[in-house]
Amino acid sequence: MAYNFDTIARDYDRMNHLMTAGLDRCWRKRAVQGLHGKVLDVACGTGDMVVELLRTRHAASLQVTGVDLSEEMIAIAKRKVEGGEWKVTDAEHLPFEDASFDAITCAFGVRNFVHLEQGLGEMLRVLKPGGRMVILELATPDSPLVRPFYNLYTRHIIPWLGQRLAGSREAYTYLPRSIERFPKGKEFLAILRRQGVRATERKLTFGVCRMYVAEKS
Repeated sequence: MAYNFDTIARDYDRMNHLMTAGLDRCWRKRAVQGLHGKVLDVACGTGDMVVELLRTRHAASLQVTGVDLSEEMIAIAKRKVEGGEWKVTDAEHLPFEDASFDAITCAFGVRNFVHLEQGLGEMLRVLKPGGRMVILELATPDSPLVRPFYNLYTRHIIPWLGQRLAGSREAYTYLPRSIERFPKGKEFLAILRRQGVRATERKLTFGVCRMYVAEKS
């Protein structure tokens, strides 16, 4: 079962930016390039991906909807972003008609899906033919030189920061464990391609973050 993110919603943004040294903003900026029309952000959290979408040169033509299972996260997103549409729902039961969106984004959320393939299938169901789905997800780096430092940071320093700054060691112990368990690279690409889409991967920042782009035919 996924972690209850309501409990850490208040400190979520601060911890994300601190843990990634602000790189999460750069990763989101890369992910939203070229997206236009009606865009659905799944597992939107506190709305940072929506904020990034509304900073693009296509912002005036965008119609963005954010969905998340956490009511507290959505409440923060509503205060952060003027306008937009927000819904409290899970990715496995999206309340939209087939082929409703030109693009779909999901930043650091798919590893928390209870049923991964069902969630991906739902996202693709509401994506228009020819549309693009962009997923950002954290991953253990492949490099044997980088990995020991990454493991030290994620397994020890991040839980300590979570306890000191957010009052929850549990949440930030869950984080590295969920990253380690989640399929990455070729394994995740195979899962996407079983959904009948063309999919590619781009490694960002030594592979600590992966950007997966799926195109629906």
